[in-house]
Amino acid sequence: MKISKFLLLLSCGLILLFSACSSSQDKAYKAQGEVSKERIALVNKYQECVKKATEEGTDKEVCETYLKAAEALK
Repeated sequence: MKISKFLLLLSCGLILLFSACSSSQDKAYKAQGEVSKERIALVNKYQECVKKATEEGTDKEVCETYLKAAEALK
């Protein structure tokens, strides 16, 4: 009887341990995904800015801020 209680407690402890580890990892993956989405948004803004600057004949150097911000998120 004591051994079965011990095994039950050990099993519960391991389940709690593994579930706690997985939630931290899930949070890290989610945060990494958000950073990737932000990088994609910045690159898209950069491309739109370059296209607009080309059409209007203005300076493309203004668009470099988007590209630098996207590179900073790597």
